Amino acid sequence: MQNYKKVFLAAAVTLAFSAGAMAETLKMGIEAAYPPFNNKDASGNVVGFDKEIGDALCAKMKVECTVVTSDWDGIIPALNAKKFDFLISSMSITDERKQAVDFTDPYYSNKLQFIAKKDVDFKTDKAALKGKIIGAQRATLAGTFLEDHFGDDITVKLYDTQENAYLDLTSGRLDGILADKYVNYEWLKSDAGKDYEFKGDPVEESDKIGIAVRKGDPIRTKLNSALKEIVADGTYKKINDKYFPFSIY
Repeated sequence: MQNYKKVFLAAAVTLAFSAGAMAETLKMGIEAAYPPFNNKDASGNVVGFDKEIGDALCAKMKVECTVVTSDWDGIIPALNAKKFDFLISSMSITDERKQAVDFTDPYYSNKLQFIAKKDVDFKTDKAALKGKIIGAQRATLAGTFLEDHFGDDITVKLYDTQENAYLDLTSGRLDGILADKYVNYEWLKSDAGKDYEFKGDPVEESDKIGIAVRKGDPIRTKLNSALKEIVADGTYKKINDKYFPFSIY
């Protein structure tokens, strides 16, 4: 009987060790150049709404998560090349992207809206924008919207990062910018954006933002369950309220 107890104890220790050794670690992909959703602080750490939502989801899934940054242009290929396990970087759910990845349920809703100088008469209809130079970030819904809806009537300038679009706006190389409303909202509060404002109503209000995973990856189900949990228990609202005085869910 004594020997049986020793064998049982040894087996239990081995099982516990194995379970600890197999504790899941996931990598989340983030651009880290899109404040307030994702960027880097003065110490080089990735911060922002996306990062905090990602951390909250990982806590609910009881997994350890680390951040892997990627340039926006190559962020979906990086996901499919297994550089990270899921992509939480304010990505719009589109039919085109669904051909390459699967998306979770939306974790926030977005709108597209123009900004331009306060003292400029800037109307957002096609006739008024004819001949103007409008900027947007490359490979975003805003960039696609400009090209699809304004065609050859305007000059569309696309940028590798949103920050570079803002730099060209303040230097006078652009007449305006089309971007996510909440990203523009953050920039307009900054010193650089103090002379600019929203122009017209949002031109797109049905944009849903999701977490991308590789095709068929079961992690999608886990992320959806975790998202429901953080919304239900108030974790989501706490993170939301840290960044915005209104709900973006």
